[in-house]
Amino acid sequence: MHTSFTAADWAVLGLYVALLALAGWLSTKRGLASRDDYFLAGHHAPTWLVAVSVLSTVQSAATFLGAPDSSYRGNFTYLSGVIGALLAAWIVAQVLIPRFYALGVTTVYELLETRFDARARRAAALMYLVGRILASGARLYLAAIAVSMILFLDVSAPHIAMAAFVLLLFGLVFTFMGGLQSIIWSDLVQVVLYVGAALVVAVYLWQLIPLDFAQSVEALRHAPGGDKLTVIDWTPNLSAPFGIFAVLTGVTLLNVGSSGLDQDITQRLISCRDAKQGNAALYLANWVSLPVIALFLLIGALLHLYYAGGHGPAGTFQGEKVTVFMHFILTELPPGLRGLVTVGVIAAAAINSGLISMASVLVNDLYRPWSEARGGHGEAHYVRAGRIASVLLGLALFGMAILSFYWQHYSDASLLEFVLGVMAFAYSGLIGVYGVALFTARGSSASAIAAFVAGFLTVLAFQPYVIDLAGLPAALRGIAFPWQLVAGTMVAALVCAAAPGKGVARGATSG
Repeated sequence: MHTSFTAADWAVLGLYVALLALAGWLSTKRGLASRDDYFLAGHHAPTWLVAVSVLSTVQSAATFLGAPDSSYRGNFTYLSGVIGALLAAWIVAQVLIPRFYALGVTTVYELLETRFDARARRAAALMYLVGRILASGARLYLAAIAVSMILFLDVSAPHIAMAAFVLLLFGLVFTFMGGLQSIIWSDLVQVVLYVGAALVVAVYLWQLIPLDFAQSVEALRHAPGGDKLTVIDWTPNLSAPFGIFAVLTGVTLLNVGSSGLDQDITQRLISCRDAKQGNAALYLANWVSLPVIALFLLIGALLHLYYAGGHGPAGTFQGEKVTVFMHFILTELPPGLRGLVTVGVIAAAAINSGLISMASVLVNDLYRPWSEARGGHGEAHYVRAGRIASVLLGLALFGMAILSFYWQHYSDASLLEFVLGVMAFAYSGLIGVYGVALFTARGSSASAIAAFVAGFLTVLAFQPYVIDLAGLPAALRGIAFPWQLVAGTMVAALVCAAAPGKGVARGATSG
C-alpha cells in the first residue's frame, strides 16, 4: 500500500502548476484594455473553448470524487441527470441567452433592472453572491480534503483549513493573471488533466479485475444491492435525488439556474461573439458531459468489482470518512499515477472561475453603478476593482470551506448531494423571480426582493441542523435536494407574483 506522496507524485504536481502558469501567460499576451476584456474575454472566446470551460465549471470535484462513490454504493442513476441538463439547456438557449446578448449585459442580473429597477438587480446580485460563496466554498472544501491527505496524512479541521488556503492562493494567482481569458484557457488544461486521469484510472482498474467483459456486466447486474447498471429510476421517491421525476423537475431547475442565472457559467456563454455561438457552446458542453459523467460512474462500478467479496475499503482515513475513490487513490495507486489522479481532483475543484464570476457581479452590479452615480472612473479602475474583489471574495470562500467541514459532518450527506444541494439556496429565489419577470406582467422590485429571501428560507428549512433546532418534522430530513429546490422556487414565484406589475421586460419577447 502507498499512503504518502513520492518524488514522482510531486513531479507530476509540479508539472501541473507549470502547465497552468503557461496557459495563463499565453492567454494574457493580448492585454486587458477594458472591463469587457477582463470579465468577458473581449467577446473573442471561441465556441469550442467556451464549451470546454463550461464543462470544467460544471464537472467539479463533486463529480470526480462523488460520482464514483455514487455508482459504487448505488447505480448509474446520476447519469439520468443529463436529461435534466439538456432540457434546461434548451430553455436557457430559447429564453435567456438571446435576451442577454440583445441587452449587451456584462452580468445576467442586469435583465432585472429593465423589468423592475436597480434595487431588484442589486438584490439578485447579492443572492447570487451568497449562493456562489456557498457552492464554490463547498468545492474548495472537497479539494482541500485531497490536499490535506497529501500534505498532512489526515483530514482534521486545522489541516483542511491550511489546505484550503493553499488552493485559494493558486486560484487568486490565475484570476489576477488575465481575468476570464486566462481562466478559460486554464480550464482547458484542467479538463484534459482530470478526464485524462480518470481514463488512466479506469484502464488501471480494469487490469486489476479478474473478470472478462461479460462476467463484469453480469456481476454488476446481479450485485447484492440490486442492478448497478440502472440508469432510470422510475420510483416516485422524494428521497431519491436522481429519480426520473426529480430529474424532470428539480434537476432541470438546478440546471436552468446553473446555465442561465449563475454568472459563474453564464459569464462564459455571453463571452462568445453572439447568441448563436453562446447557445452552441451550451449544447456542446452538455452533450460532452454525458461521456464524462459515464466515465466517472464506470470507475465506481469497477471499484465495486475490485472490492467485491467482502474486501471493501474501510471507508475511513485517520478516523474520518472518505469516498471509496479517494481511499483507492491513497492506498492502491502506484507512485506517479497517484500524483496524476490527485492533480485531477485539484483540477476538478479549481475555484478561479468562481472568483472571476463573483468579482464581475460585485463590480458591475454593485460597485460600478454606485461609483458612476458619483462621477465614475476609467475602465482600468474597474479592472483593478475586480482584482481587489477577487481577494475579498476568496477570503469568503475560505470561510465557507471551513464551515463546509462541520456542515457536511453534521448532515452526513454524500459529497455529491452536499455540493449540489447548497446550490439550491440561491437558485430557488433566482428561478422563481426570473420566471415571474419573463412570463408574467406581475411583480415589483419589493416583491422580487422578498421572493429571494423566501426561497432561501424555504431551502434552509430542509437542512438537518434547522430541523433539529426548530423541532420540525423529522420526515423533512429525507427530502432530496431537487425537491427542496422545487419547493423553494414555487414559494419564491408566488411571493414575487403577489404584487401587481408594470409590464414585461424590454426585449423580453425577442429571441
